[in-house]
Amino acid sequence: METLESLDTYGTPPTADEKNLALLAHIGTFFGGFIVPLIVWLVKKDESAFVARHAKESLNFQISLIIYIVASAILMFVLIGFLLVSVLGLFSLIVRILAAVSASQGQDYNYPLCIRFIQ
Repeated sequence: METLESLDTYGTPPTADEKNLALLAHIGTFFGGFIVPLIVWLVKKDESAFVARHAKESLNFQISLIIYIVASAILMFVLIGFLLVSVLGLFSLIVRILAAVSASQGQDYNYPLCIRFIQ
């Protein structure tokens, strides 16, 4: 029988604490930008593969988002940047909520349009 939960490197599902930390890595971006997932990743990368995967994914998305916003700001000179910033804001909100829900359910999540800087 297949479960919805992600298995860590030892074949066990993530604990409630691991799910909460993974959730924090995604939700924390609303308040602390890339700093929260960076801290979660640096603190837990050697202790929990599940938390490390979520924190890295969130951190990579935040870095990608910064790049997209800078590009949109440059494109504001030709007016399309205003639309792009609006679309990016809505897109960012939706995918961060989806990532947080996946983390709380113990599932892996890959952000769309994310450049993977940290492997």
